[in-house]
Amino acid sequence: MNYKMMGRFISQILFIEGTLMLPPLCISLYCGEAMAVKGFVCTLILIFALAGIGYLLCRGAPSAFYAKEGLVCVAVCWIVMSLVGCLPFYISREIPKYVDALFEIVSGFTTTGASVVPEVEKLSKGIIYWRSFSHWIGGMGVLVFLLALAPSGKGTGFTMHLLRAESPGPDVGKLVPKMQNTAAILYIIYVVLTVLNVIFLVLGDMPLFEALCHAFGTAGTGGFGIKNDSLAGYSPYLQNVTTVFMILFGVNFSCYYLLLLRQWLGVFKDEELRLYLGIILGSIVLIVLNLRGYYDTLGETVRHAAFQVGSIITTTGYTTTNYDLWPTFSKTILLCLMVIGACAGSTGGGLKVARLLLLLKGLRRNIRQMLNPRKVEVVRNNGKVVDEKVLANTNAYLAAYMLILFILFTIISLDGYSVGTNLSAVLCTFNNIGPGLEAVGPICNFSIYSDLSTLALTWGMLAGRLEIFPMLVLFSKSTWSRN
Repeated sequence: MNYKMMGRFISQILFIEGTLMLPPLCISLYCGEAMAVKGFVCTLILIFALAGIGYLLCRGAPSAFYAKEGLVCVAVCWIVMSLVGCLPFYISREIPKYVDALFEIVSGFTTTGASVVPEVEKLSKGIIYWRSFSHWIGGMGVLVFLLALAPSGKGTGFTMHLLRAESPGPDVGKLVPKMQNTAAILYIIYVVLTVLNVIFLVLGDMPLFEALCHAFGTAGTGGFGIKNDSLAGYSPYLQNVTTVFMILFGVNFSCYYLLLLRQWLGVFKDEELRLYLGIILGSIVLIVLNLRGYYDTLGETVRHAAFQVGSIITTTGYTTTNYDLWPTFSKTILLCLMVIGACAGSTGGGLKVARLLLLLKGLRRNIRQMLNPRKVEVVRNNGKVVDEKVLANTNAYLAAYMLILFILFTIISLDGYSVGTNLSAVLCTFNNIGPGLEAVGPICNFSIYSDLSTLALTWGMLAGRLEIFPMLVLFSKSTWSRN
């Protein structure tokens, strides 16, 4: 295990995290929020001290860096940045319990949007900004950000292992030959879409501060609202703009790169994109039909249905209405969308549409092979043969996914809440969605759970954001073996 290289990389991540805390510190200084300023200043002193010491101790690290180091490094980086990233909440006393503060920042970094704060509007502006900005940081991934801005120069193996461990989806490839350039392209697209989102929100008369916070949540598909009613109090125009951008950020970013290259046909033929848009359209139609007479007009019904479908499938978690009061059929559709999630290579969470597509194609192949045992069957995606290793990893991911759901559900059941509450709580945190149903529904929060359940759900958010395996390898004996 290359501990020195990992230590150096963690130090760089801490330095970036500290730098990203400067804007909310400036906002708190401008607004005269003394306790928030204290929280940020104390945290920054600790972060820069740890980053400096770690960097000095890890100088001259050997360049050998393999898949094992990549997985461990990503998992440890996210844990460390969460442990210190929550300190402004805790030190400022705006979230008095450290466990709750940790849950809140992990929910931010993993773009989950589940909250333990009962009255969001009472938080200081600096804390609200940091809370929302954490979505934007975690959406594309802070390690991808580091690779885009500060290439390590350690070769493709180093960057590829890190990018594969942090990026969502069954398979991660390069947009261009160099991984650093791939990371830079991804972030340029991310920034451009975020700026466009802010512009459209401001054009709808949303104040700039609120537009930035909501755009951060939309871009990262996180969904931390800055008001207790999320987006319910905003105009239909602002709700519709948010619906469109949530769906856009749920698309595989490689599609946008193909659009920049004017490869329109390649985007049109993308099977994952077509299935993603088909699921969204089909879900909206079914929910609208099921909600007949629930709202005053058809337009209002379509608006709320489209918003909630876009919010849930992209795992954003914003709300415009209390969908927990919808008919059972509509809530069941939303529950299914929680599991499916957005496209691979997007900022969304969940199982991913790409994995669903591979699982369906793998199932079809197995049925055909049963009928014709001597016939060689291959799985194709977008006209290309899918590597058997990718299919095996997809099946392994599904097995780990179901096992973790079962374990987390069992742990939080100790608190005695209903099956619907606990199941939706696990699905919403593990799939990085946010609000669930019943006692953790859109007008409630996660403060009802004990410290043990809160920590279990916190681990689930990290596992879901990092595609499970980086968090699992930390518990493997072979990971820490010298052999």
